[in-house]
Amino acid sequence: MNKKKRQISAGRRHVAAGDRLFLVIVYFAVFLITFCCVYPLYFTVIASFSDATDLYSGKVNLLPSGFHLDAYKEVLKNNSIWRGYANSIFYTVGGTAVNLFLTVPTAYALSRKRMFGRNFLMTLFVITMYFGGGLVPTYILYKNLHLTNTPWIMLISGGLSVYNVIVTRTYFQNSIPDGLYEASRIDGASEFLIFGKIFLPLSKPIIAVITLYYAAGHWSSYFGAMIYLANSKLHPLQLVLRKILILNESAIQNIEDAASQEAALSILQRMELSHVMKFALVFISSAPMIMIYPFVQKYFIKGVMVGALKE
Repeated sequence: MNKKKRQISAGRRHVAAGDRLFLVIVYFAVFLITFCCVYPLYFTVIASFSDATDLYSGKVNLLPSGFHLDAYKEVLKNNSIWRGYANSIFYTVGGTAVNLFLTVPTAYALSRKRMFGRNFLMTLFVITMYFGGGLVPTYILYKNLHLTNTPWIMLISGGLSVYNVIVTRTYFQNSIPDGLYEASRIDGASEFLIFGKIFLPLSKPIIAVITLYYAAGHWSSYFGAMIYLANSKLHPLQLVLRKILILNESAIQNIEDAASQEAALSILQRMELSHVMKFALVFISSAPMIMIYPFVQKYFIKGVMVGALKE
């Protein structure tokens, strides 16, 4: 009996040791992943406030070198920054509203089993995820519709994401019981009433998720504006920041043509400052999304987990 107890105790110690080793590996992996995600953002912040010379020479790694606002002063004194901010806010808010107006009702309709031809329509939606008309035909289409070089092109183009439609439709099918829908129909509720009074209030998590997806996409977008907007007054913030970086780099290339040592030194200082400005520009453009995320985090996590369930 004592021998058997010793064998059981030894087995428990062996299992406990294996569990501890597993936990150590898991914690190390989580720490490594967290570090890889957090450090770039942390370095961007400390680099934007650090001394330009130390940053350019590679002396800034874990701690900032001093506290300087020269990069932010240089960036924010440009009036086009503020105009770009206003344009980006308008495009993000307006474009996200258009996206939600198209995505949520479409997902609701496709989630109803009684809808005629919903499988055929869903197939057509999925096909567009793999095949497109191309940039040139799309540009010709928008030009013929007189949308190019207008702010409406930034709101209407890409108005619906098929991926978000699929996720939202899956949420409707798996998270809202069919019995609730049938009971509402028996009580005489119309489709508009069911959608507005029942499905929308119960769909806050998934709506928060796709809102964040769409808003982040609109805020970070610059390629569409670069193609369709020739008027610089309509450019979003991302395109304005890109132009500032290009102008700084082109000015730096003139260091070899400097007529005197003072001019070369001035260009060298400008080069170091432009290096800090890159990080300041990244932080300025990312700050709004970073500040918004904590307010929708709980809905975001719940919506991603529930909306990811298979049918």
